[in-house]
This record gives sequence, C-alpha cells and structure tokens, in this order.
Amino acid sequence: MPRQGSDLYGLLVRKELALRQKGAGTLHRAGSKSRDVDKWVHTTYAGWIRFQRCLGGALVATVQSKAADVEWQLLASFIGFLHRHFEQRIASITVHYDSTP
Repeated sequence: MPRQGSDLYGLLVRKELALRQKGAGTLHRAGSKSRDVDKWVHTTYAGWIRFQRCLGGALVATVQSKAADVEWQLLASFIGFLHRHFEQRIASITVHYDSTP
C-alpha cells in the first residue's frame, strides 16, 4: 500500500526505466506492457514478478519462480528493491502465501 498521495506503480515504472537507461539494475521489464500491469524478471533468479495498479492506488504483485526453492530469493529481491527506492512512499507491505502445493 502506498502512502497517501504516492503513485507507487508509476514510481516503479519510472525507476526501472531510469535504471535500464543507466545499464544498471537486476530487475527489469519483460514482455509486452498493458495499462497498469507490468511484468519484471530478475537477472539472476529464474522467475518473474507481475504487478498491477489497483483500486485506491494499491499495488498487487505476484512473485513466481521457475524453481520453488529460489522463489524466496526473488521475493526478497523485490521487497529489497521497494525498500531501497521507495521506503518513504510505502505505508505497508503484506505477504500472502498461496496454500496450494
């Protein structure tokens, strides 16, 4: 959840673009882009993060790895990215684990 008045989705998209232009960053956009929906991949961990802007400015992200034993690393990388770049713009982060095996 973004803090009041923050467009977290827009901030993420602009930060990824700025890092890509510098040739930096481990998370980057992949595939086609739709309005308010994006997909990022990590340069080291096989998998992706899909996120979208939702009602009230909330950002919902799904982390999915090609190998279940490294999914936590992809999640940690994404949360670390959020913390490094947008700590002052985030009100809360909630992690929900899918209960299906």
